[in-house]
Amino acid sequence: MTEEPRPRRLVLASQSPARLALLRQAGLAPEVVVSGVDEDALSAATPGELARILAEAKAAAVAARPEIHGALVVGCDSVLELDGRALGKPADAEDATARWKSMRGRSGILQTGHCVIDTATGRQAAATASTTVRFGEPSDDEIAAYVASGEPLHVAGAFTLDGRSAPFIDGVDGDPGNVIGLSLPLLRRLLADLDVAITDLWT
Repeated sequence: MTEEPRPRRLVLASQSPARLALLRQAGLAPEVVVSGVDEDALSAATPGELARILAEAKAAAVAARPEIHGALVVGCDSVLELDGRALGKPADAEDATARWKSMRGRSGILQTGHCVIDTATGRQAAATASTTVRFGEPSDDEIAAYVASGEPLHVAGAFTLDGRSAPFIDGVDGDPGNVIGLSLPLLRRLLADLDVAITDLWT
């Protein structure tokens, strides 16, 4: 009997548990290698462009490591666009509280940059997925309790769809996975641009 060919090695250049969970739920089994990129050192003209540049930087930093050669590397980075500004993770609890008070009752755009590098060929594909997020109107007490949980300090925009802030989000227009941290439909298209079928990566 011939053995089934093993899927290509897939590396996620992100320490986000949410991104890892999304990929695993889609039948993929990535390794996690944190890029160490200084996100504050990069800038761009628009929030969407910033998200893409950050994703490219993370993927490139990991792809450059000799032990990664031959793998497919996926880099992602998310920012919330509100009033034309890019908002990443809040600096502290005070910042997270102010952020939520400014967001409630409004809509923002969650921009997630995606970059895939095929280290076997040197080719790469990158794009940004955009999802509109409609925030509810949590009370000051609810915001205080949420900030005290510590969760908003670890996520872009100070919120996430797959955690304690979910009850405070009225809905999204676009791919919900993108808000959690990674758009699987966009990932499929980027892989296809590199002549890789996502189904060939299933484990």
